[in-house]
Amino acid sequence: MARKFEKPMIPFEQAFKIVLSRARPLDTETVALHESLHRILAEDVQSDVDMPPFNKSAMDGYACRRADLQQELTVLETIQAGTPPSCAIGPGKCAKIMTGAMLPEGADCVFMIEYAETPREGTVRFTGGKTADNICFRGEDTRAGDIVLRAGARLGPQHIAVLAGTGYARPRVHRRARVGIIATGDELVEPSERPAPGQIRSSNGPQLFAQALRADALPTYYGIARDTEEAIDTSLKRALAENDVVILSGGVSKGDFDFVPGIMQQNGIEILFDAIAMKPGKPTTFGVSATKYCFGLPGNPVATFIQFEALVKPFLYKLMGHDFLEMQPVLPLATRLDPGRAERATWLPVRIGADGRVRPVEYHGSAHIHALCGADGIIVVPAGSGVLEEGSLVRVRPLR
Repeated sequence: MARKFEKPMIPFEQAFKIVLSRARPLDTETVALHESLHRILAEDVQSDVDMPPFNKSAMDGYACRRADLQQELTVLETIQAGTPPSCAIGPGKCAKIMTGAMLPEGADCVFMIEYAETPREGTVRFTGGKTADNICFRGEDTRAGDIVLRAGARLGPQHIAVLAGTGYARPRVHRRARVGIIATGDELVEPSERPAPGQIRSSNGPQLFAQALRADALPTYYGIARDTEEAIDTSLKRALAENDVVILSGGVSKGDFDFVPGIMQQNGIEILFDAIAMKPGKPTTFGVSATKYCFGLPGNPVATFIQFEALVKPFLYKLMGHDFLEMQPVLPLATRLDPGRAERATWLPVRIGADGRVRPVEYHGSAHIHALCGADGIIVVPAGSGVLEEGSLVRVRPLR
């Protein structure tokens, strides 16, 4: 028989600190540059060259001495990008130059081709009143030896461009977290099946799989475990053996068939908390062993969704070496909001209007996953807050 126990309910902020404090970065590997999108950089990156590596033209035009701008200039050559200049620029001389091409010695400005006229063959005159230098100077972006990217960066296309420019063809990144997902419940059938009376299709499994994938992890779905200690134990043992993190949905409350926390204990998982003072999402369990991490999330899909986004996703990124931060705009309510004086913080789905104001969406409770499809974010109403008047400022956690 799985052990029954109960820990005190804790605030979300305390649960968040506990979860992140237990994350230990995963080991590292090198990957090809074209496979590094959204991977987490495991080491600082230094530039091996000045950028730009030489003085170069910022546009198509003519490279000359600024002192000669008001006179007719002899064109010595045309310099294209990738070809070094062959002539120095002396008094009364210039070179036609393309964007990105190396600036010839002696030139200190480039005037745009749009402000050039040709009085006769082989010469050019500047027709503008004045011009900027239009030069990208050597090392103005970075110098050789500068750290251009820090460990912990989540690599986007712009980071990959920097890696390419500094010669990091195989960046060192943290391994992606392997996440096992188990849905529990006798009432569940897979999405491909027609539910019998008293049954529903399992939405948490596909939802959690998609959320883990979006969090740059490697999820594996282990199907539905029936509400027996044997079934849950079998699925959990397999998932723990094959993954860094296991997420179970359902079976974590105080009912007769809620076996998940006890089964976690029987498999060497130390339970750190099993209730959070938030609505939805109170029956949430988190535990650890020496090398594994285990989340028991509620069975209702909105609660499961919110707890993954609020707790599990930042934890997964921490495992992969990244401090997950998201912009949470503070915006005014468009209408009066009365969530009641709940003893727990209330998390509610909202939309952000074109006017930048926040409106609650129709929401029937923690089973109403459809409400999230029309929401832009979640707001948190602290416990005991009571009525929030129109215009009250709320912090919005984005969903998209």
